[in-house]
Formats: sequence, structure tokens, C-alpha cells
Amino acid sequence: MTLRTPGIGDMGDRRIRVIAFYLPQFHPIPENDAWWGKGFTEWTNVAKAKPLYHGHYQPHVPADLGFYDLRLPESREAQADLARSYGVDGFCYWHYWFGNGRRILERPFAEVLTSGRPDFPFCLGWANQTWTGIWHGAPGRILVEQSYPGPDDHERHFRAMLPAFRDQRYLRVDGRPIFVVYAPTELPDAAGFIAQWNRLARAEGLPGFYFVAHGCDIPGAGFDAFVGNLPFTSMPIAAFAQPKRVVNFALRKLFGTNLKQLGIDRRPEVRQYRAFLEYFERTPLGDRQLPLLIPNWDNTPRSGKRGVVLHGSTPALFERMCEAARDKIAVVSEPEKRIVFVKAWNEWAEGNHLEPDLRDGTAYLAAMQRGLGLVAGNPPAATTEARDR
Repeated sequence: MTLRTPGIGDMGDRRIRVIAFYLPQFHPIPENDAWWGKGFTEWTNVAKAKPLYHGHYQPHVPADLGFYDLRLPESREAQADLARSYGVDGFCYWHYWFGNGRRILERPFAEVLTSGRPDFPFCLGWANQTWTGIWHGAPGRILVEQSYPGPDDHERHFRAMLPAFRDQRYLRVDGRPIFVVYAPTELPDAAGFIAQWNRLARAEGLPGFYFVAHGCDIPGAGFDAFVGNLPFTSMPIAAFAQPKRVVNFALRKLFGTNLKQLGIDRRPEVRQYRAFLEYFERTPLGDRQLPLLIPNWDNTPRSGKRGVVLHGSTPALFERMCEAARDKIAVVSEPEKRIVFVKAWNEWAEGNHLEPDLRDGTAYLAAMQRGLGLVAGNPPAATTEARDR
């Protein structure tokens, strides 16, 4: 069977492939009902968010796509139509496999797979981390534990996802399905996992996988590429303006206390988007590293004053980041490997979304399209453009 490579060849002379991380937590599930209350979805946190300091942009209210429910095929089609119209090549759906067949939030992607709709390219990212209550002030509370029972479970995982890997829409490099591992260092034997999955793939007539490590590389493990986790694991703390952290450090050293204990911990950790951008612009890519674009970050809808905010993001600054990424990845000679990831398509409770909101409309999508020089169709007629860039 000959498998086409979505996003390459059928989009003209495009030089860059854009893959946006996609969160499926926008529909109710029994587990979230039990943990956080009946009907909880990511929208629950988004809707109750409030500004926590002067100039803090919250809440983020969705515009064109509204407060959608991912159980509805119309919502998934609208997302794909919008992404396609601005040059996004596909979604990387976060996929949860906790070991021994335990899955969660699988319904949206399962319906995408079985229905064949939307006809929009995709790949999978294994979000292989234990779920805790960290974003809700309870970091010690284990909700679902990530486990690694061993090779038999790895094979079971592979077999469960094989229909996706065979799908014509699946994003590939040299015919190999792209598979992202969110926390590669947490795999007990990353090299063994990669070797086993490549053997299983070849036995099924696939030419192996194109493995992408998220956050950091593991030399010698067999990953084909890695994408950083800016602005966190990939960026030195000193590159940010972090007055709250500096003050807490001084208070601990001098008086053995901190702002929270003093009752004056009133704001989240605020860092400057411009500083993040400038670091991104001047830092070269590592060997086999793929650029990661971040339009914004603000996880205070989940974690309140314990959160982290990238303050001062604008479409114009994001366009600069896209231009820098375009220049970095342009040196890659093979077109299929000129991949840029975006964090993210719809991480609304982290303030981290390309989907339009009431303040900026489609301005971030348009900035990405210009900055990366993407070729795509005309935006939908109903789209909203920001009135103030």
C-alpha cells in the first residue's frame, strides 16, 4: 500500500510543515465528573478565570468557534476548516495510555478515526505522565498514575493505535508515521520502546516510526528529532524577569519564610513574552531539534496565583517568532523534515491557543501565516480579525 504524505506535495511549493498540538479535554468524561464536579471540561476553568494583577488579560473568551463540545463532529470540522485556511498542516492529538490498556479522553480522536472526518492530517502525541491535582493546588493528589508494565503492554499499545498509523491522513516523514513522546525521560527504557515499536511497525508493513521527543532529546535512544518545551525546560530561568521568585528566594534565605506564608502572595509568576521571544531569536536549534512556537502562555485559569504568565504577547511579536522559526528550519534540506510545532491549537486554560478569541480574533493565525510564509486557502467568511494589533 502506498501512503501519501499529508501536507507535502498537495500544498504547492510550501517549505514548512506546521503541526499544532491539540488538547481533547473539551467534553465531559466520568473521571473529571468525579474529580472536579459534574460536567467539568477545560471550559470550566476558562470561564471562571479572572485578572490577577493590573494589565492581566483574563478571561480568554472564544470567538469564531465558541465554547465547543468535541463530541460534536461539526465542532471538529470547524476546527479543521479554520486551521487549514491559515496553513496548518495537521493536528498532533494528545493521546493518553496509562498502561494496562487504561485510556482517557479518547473519544474525539476515536471518532475522527472511525468516521474519516474531518479530512485533515493528524499525528499522535503520547502524553505519558501521571495526572495529579497540581494545577488545582493539590500536587500530591494522584488522579491517574502513568505506568509502564513492560514490552507486552507496549505491544498492546501499538496494536490499539495501528488503525491510526495506517490511516491515509496520518502525518509522515519518509513514509514513517510521526509519533511524539511527551515525557521521554520518564520511559524506563526509551531505546527499548523505540526499537520494539519499529520492529512491530515493520512487521505490519510500515517503514518504522519518525519518533519525536518532547521537551528534551535522549542521545542514543533512537529519537529522530526533538522539540523543546519553551519557555520552560528549554530556557534558562535567568532569561526571564521573575521578581516573585527572586523575592521568595531572598525571604527564604534571610527570614525562612515566603510571600505565601506572609499572606501577600497575590499574583502569579509573571514573565515577559518579549524576553522569551528575544531568547528564541538568538538561540540556535540543537542537532535534530524542531522549533516550537508559542503564541502565549497563562495557566492561571487552572492554577490561579500559583500559575505562570507570559505577559505582553501580541500578534506582532508572535509573527517575529514565526519569522525566526522559518529562518531556523529553512536550513533543513529535506522538505518533509522542515517541521514546526505550535503549542498549541486549543490549550485555552493555559492561555495558549491559536483558535480565535474575542480580543484578538484571528490575528495570531494571520501572524503565523505571514511569519512562516504559509500557503493556504482563503480564511472562512465568518472569521474575525482583531481590530487592534
